[in-house]
Amino acid sequence: MAGLTCYKPGERSRLIYRIRESRGRKDEPKGFGRRDFRDLIVRARIQLGGPIVLVWDNVRLHLTKPLWEFITANSDWLTVFQLPTCAPDLNPQEGIWSLVKRDIGNLAAADLSQITRAVKHRLKQIQHHPDLVNGASAVPA
Repeated sequence: MAGLTCYKPGERSRLIYRIRESRGRKDEPKGFGRRDFRDLIVRARIQLGGPIVLVWDNVRLHLTKPLWEFITANSDWLTVFQLPTCAPDLNPQEGIWSLVKRDIGNLAAADLSQITRAVKHRLKQIQHHPDLVNGASAVPA
């Protein structure tokens, strides 16, 4: 999963996400790659209709040269700030993942597809409740 929590003054908070289901096939990607992150950012720009200020955690893939080349090439609409290392409490997306994990924590799934459906269902619920997105961004005092 990869996701963006989006905030724009005067508008409701938004959640934009993508899910990849890996079945362990030989030539199948196991996770998100730089192109996937790039595409997610571009889709977010289209959906949000304007420039983006992206606050990113320090996932190793986020720090790769190709992604930073993409960021530099699109600096007219994309500004990126890195969160400090080991600062999950500052990352609102961590709150979203926590809500999802809490909801499916006791799921006895028969297969991967059932887990994927449950995750998508929960993320869709969160998308339609800006108060949940806002609550996920609450920084502890």
